[in-house]
Amino acid sequence: MTTVPPMARFSPDPALSARLRHIADAVSLKLRGKPEAVRVALVCLLARGHLLIEDVPGVGKTTLAQAIAGAVDGSFHRLQFTSDLLPSDVLGVTVFSSHTEQFEFKPGPVFANFLLADEINRSTPKTQSALLEAMNESQVTVEGQTLPLPDPFMVIATQNPSDHHGTYPLPESQLDRFLVRLRIGYPDVASEREVIRQPEARHAQHLGPAVSREELLALQEAVTQVTVEDSVIDYMLAIVERTRQSDAISLGVSPRGSQALYRAAQANALLEERGFVLPDDVKFLAPKVFGHRILPSTRGLASRRNASDSAAGERLIEEILTQVDVPL
Repeated sequence: MTTVPPMARFSPDPALSARLRHIADAVSLKLRGKPEAVRVALVCLLARGHLLIEDVPGVGKTTLAQAIAGAVDGSFHRLQFTSDLLPSDVLGVTVFSSHTEQFEFKPGPVFANFLLADEINRSTPKTQSALLEAMNESQVTVEGQTLPLPDPFMVIATQNPSDHHGTYPLPESQLDRFLVRLRIGYPDVASEREVIRQPEARHAQHLGPAVSREELLALQEAVTQVTVEDSVIDYMLAIVERTRQSDAISLGVSPRGSQALYRAAQANALLEERGFVLPDDVKFLAPKVFGHRILPSTRGLASRRNASDSAAGERLIEEILTQVDVPL
């Protein structure tokens, strides 16, 4: 058991902790038997990140995305990505109004607190790139005009494995903008039995949002106050440095990735109702935050012939974790 850092200055407000439990309960009600997937998704939400859910069809990717958006009283748009989708279908378009005799901008679905980009890797790279500025800077530029996006703003994207038909792999620059990537996996027997026996009841549960938009912003602000000791930061950076030096990795973790792990660890500590980050937070999240950010080399994949590229990335991070000393 990791010891508690001596300088735990921040103490979470009990009212905030109660709201966190309320959100977790609301999301868990929609996605049964997957507590880790729910936790990682909430970490992403609290850390102001974007979430990539990758798995085979039918395991609950869209259900989880809708549950997260439904837990917060904010605007929500769902956009089904297809091969013929255009950037203007995402961002919006300028049209001429016969009433005002002027050109008017019609906002696209990206102008929402939550954007569900369903099967994002079924669209072309040109359309995928329409989200780069939005995900990085919470704004979009259309015909030379920069427009801010609502606050909070979160992209929840789902994708099928890259070896499925009709998919376009997400480029490294796009992957780097997702805070975490998670897989849901198949449910256990008990949970799947419940889904089979009561599908209508599960989809008919409309309990309303668990928190307001203002309450979510307060929770996100509380995340930034969680204490991170220098020894824990050094631990994070040692892991990052190993990814850049490893012969098994051709592309290491970027500084954006380092920042992502820092914020995610703070969010996970708050979910645990702690005011400080432990090395255990880092070990839990590093594969999920870094796995999609690194690019395994041919040597790194040689011993993983039966694993997908994405799974190999997470395994490499898990190996690195065994090689880096954990601070006491």
